[in-house]
Amino acid sequence: MPCKDRLNKWLVVRLLPNMQRITVAQFFKHSDADGYLRIIRQLIPNAQFVVVFNSDINLETVASSSDRT
Repeated sequence: MPCKDRLNKWLVVRLLPNMQRITVAQFFKHSDADGYLRIIRQLIPNAQFVVVFNSDINLETVASSSDRT
């Protein structure tokens, strides 16, 4: 995964029925994600959107670091 993809930590997600979701946008800053959320809620008022933190952890890295101790 490129470094630039790992830096986008804040996601704007559209919530769908049956626990499904669609990532609408990715941001470096929480305030940018909040601003986008306000705008998209005005454009699509009947949809549900949330801002979430993407804590994409590589499980292989975690496992290998725990083996070293």
